[in-house]
Amino acid sequence: MTHPANVAVRNLRIELGVNTVIDDLDLDVRAGEFVVLLGPSGCGKSTLLHSIAGLIDVADGSIEIAGEDMTWADPKDRGVALVFQSYALYPTMNVERNLSFALRINGTPRAEIERRVQRAAEMLQLGPLLSRKPAQLSGGQRQRVAIGRALVREADVFLFDEPLSNLDAKLRTELRRELKQLHQQLGATMIYVTHDQVEAMTLATRMAVMKGGVIQQFGTPAQVYAQPENLFVATFLGTPPMTLLRGVLEADEGKLWFRGPRLSVDVSHYAFKGAPDLAKPCVLGVRPEDVRAAGAAHAVSGGEALQGQVTLVEPMGNHRVLWLDYHGSQIASIDQDKRPLANGARVPFEIDAGQVSLFDEASSLRL
Repeated sequence: MTHPANVAVRNLRIELGVNTVIDDLDLDVRAGEFVVLLGPSGCGKSTLLHSIAGLIDVADGSIEIAGEDMTWADPKDRGVALVFQSYALYPTMNVERNLSFALRINGTPRAEIERRVQRAAEMLQLGPLLSRKPAQLSGGQRQRVAIGRALVREADVFLFDEPLSNLDAKLRTELRRELKQLHQQLGATMIYVTHDQVEAMTLATRMAVMKGGVIQQFGTPAQVYAQPENLFVATFLGTPPMTLLRGVLEADEGKLWFRGPRLSVDVSHYAFKGAPDLAKPCVLGVRPEDVRAAGAAHAVSGGEALQGQVTLVEPMGNHRVLWLDYHGSQIASIDQDKRPLANGARVPFEIDAGQVSLFDEASSLRL
C-alpha cells in the first residue's frame, strides 16, 4: 500500500559543472499533496525533481522524505517512483511484463506482483491491453503504462517529469483528468514538473512557480493567479497574460488613486502589504476577465468609462479576446458578446478596481 510522505528540501544548492543551477532553495511538500513545479525551460524544475529522486548529487543542503534524511541515499532506498517524459518501455515485453519488471527483479512474490499489476491496470484502464506490446499501443496508452509501472511500486512519493508533453492536446486533456482522479483515489504525495500553466492550474493543490532556479511563489493555484507576488508570476500565468500599465500612486480627496497615462483607477481598498509609497513609480496589473468591454449585450457601469480601439479579435468558442489600444497601451479583455466587431472600432471599457494587482516598478514585487 502507498503511504504518503512529506518532502522537505532545505537550503538546496545544485551545481552542474561550473554553473550553479539552484542555490539556497527551500520547499515543503505535505503528505498527500499534489505539488506542481511550474516554469519556463531551463528554470531548474526538472533538476529539483531529479535531486529529490536521487539522480543528481547536491552541492549543499538536505532532502528529507518522511522525516528521514535522504540527501545521499540511493534512489532505490528513497521510497520514490519517477515517471519520465519519455515512455522508456521495453519493446519486447508486453504490458503486463513492463508493469511487473521492477517487482520481478526485486524478488517480489508472484501473488503480490499479480495483485499490484491488476490494481494498477484497473485504475489506469489497462486491463484489455496487458498482453499487447508497446508497438501496438497509442501514445496515451504507452504513457498510462509508464505511470502504471510507477504505481506498482506503491511508493511514498510519486514524481512526474513532464509526462504529458509528448501527447497531442486531446490526449493531454484526458490524461490530465485521469491523473487528477488517480491522486484523489490514492491520496498519494505527488510532485509534478511542467511548463504548461493549464496542467499546473488544474492538477495542483499547491504550485511553485520557478525562474532561474528560484521559487518565485508557492501557493494554491487560486492564490498564485489572483495575487501574484511579482511581475514574472503575473505575466507567466494567464492566457492572455495580465495587462501591465505603468504609473504612480496619488492621494486625492481622501482616496488613493493609481494614475497612468490618461487613466485613473481608485485603489483605496487595495490590500497593501505596507504603507503605500507615493513617490515610487508602480505598475498596475489587470487580468483580461477584469477588463469589461461594453457591447450590445452589456454596458459599462460602476466605474470610469474609458474608450479603446479594437486592434484584434480572437474567437475562443465560448468567448472572445478583444485587444484594445488605449493611448498606446494594449489591453486585453475577455468578452462574451458574439456580435461581429471590426478592427478599428471604438468600444468603451472599464477596469474592475477590486481585482487589480499593484507592483513596485523597480523591484517588480507586489505592493
